[in-house]
Amino acid sequence: MGFTSAWAITAHPDEVVADLAPRLLPAMRADRDRPGADLAWREWQRAPLPDHRSWYANHRPAIESFRELTAPGSHVDEVCAGGADPAFHVMDDVWDGQNEETAFLSIHAKEYAVSSLFHALGPTRAALLPGWCGTFLLTPDQVADSLTAVERAFAFAPEERAAAEAQDWLSYGADEESVLDGPPRVWRTAADRGLGLCGVSVHLS
Repeated sequence: MGFTSAWAITAHPDEVVADLAPRLLPAMRADRDRPGADLAWREWQRAPLPDHRSWYANHRPAIESFRELTAPGSHVDEVCAGGADPAFHVMDDVWDGQNEETAFLSIHAKEYAVSSLFHALGPTRAALLPGWCGTFLLTPDQVADSLTAVERAFAFAPEERAAAEAQDWLSYGADEESVLDGPPRVWRTAADRGLGLCGVSVHLS
């Protein structure tokens, strides 16, 4: 069955982050604490998947576990789609009013942006990112404190960058920002402007 997913990182003033916290943080914690999530994370850290161009049937269990780990969490999905409160929807209450400088948005059919990013980064670099598999809600102070780790996660020598790009299986338009470029850019912008960050991975359909 087909689906469309989105991963967005958006910058917000401290008061907006505080307003979002009661809605999003419990859902983020629930997805982080779901049965099997910690085990799947440890297994991926212990045995990362090989080059995605060489995935075969014998990798199927590990691939399915990794995709489930990095797919949108059901609790955040429900909150962002208005399932917990019909008056709240991520498009209207989180993403609306953003511009290219303060947001990164990656939308794909039948793919998850976080899955491709984490595979491209690998477990060591992915572990440097705050939150849980692409979801986070950070105050301005937390953004500033985490910037160094995020910069390290995305700092590549030329040959490392080429290897990471080869493991990002997403397709991009001519002017579309990749998952390897958008997150650190928005992080730097938020830190420079004293803004917080909201990262959510959701199903749009």
